[in-house]
Amino acid sequence: MPFTADSELDLLFPAEHIPDEARKQLHPDLHLRPLASTDYRRGHLSVLSVLTIVTDPGEDAWVAQFNALRAAPRTYYSIVIVDKALDRIVAVGTVFVERKFLRGLGSVGHIEDIAVDKSQQGKKLGLRIIQALTGISENSGCYKTILNCSDSNIPFYQKCGYEKKENEMAKYAPERSRTPRL
Repeated sequence: MPFTADSELDLLFPAEHIPDEARKQLHPDLHLRPLASTDYRRGHLSVLSVLTIVTDPGEDAWVAQFNALRAAPRTYYSIVIVDKALDRIVAVGTVFVERKFLRGLGSVGHIEDIAVDKSQQGKKLGLRIIQALTGISENSGCYKTILNCSDSNIPFYQKCGYEKKENEMAKYAPERSRTPRL
């Protein structure tokens, strides 16, 4: 499949929101851009599966989720790195902006779902994703950018400029109540 230029894609947000510095540091065979409405076919879920179990909802449901994210402008920024030769996704990540009442109605960027295809790990693609998402967060006016990670990933995120602070707590909903009721 030939590489598809950004101008031919239906993107989640304008590509100009991604800092140029993150793009310039990529190998020329790779391209960093916003998630596109056709990325289901480029292996988006396959790359995410390196993180956890990913249930394939089918393309129609995936596109509906894409459209739901886009319906909240200036909130969700999912990005991908594409292998140009294959027009396939090899790395992904998201930052979403939480608007707050504190800190003068400030905003916080939350980085989530950083994943690099197993065949591409060790090539600093995760670092490039983190740099791009941090830049998007800061350019969105966020006073801080945060993320959760396992203890084994702390050294990686420290190399990206993050510091360990506080703790995460989680409570998972019972399986039967995961269908939205609101």
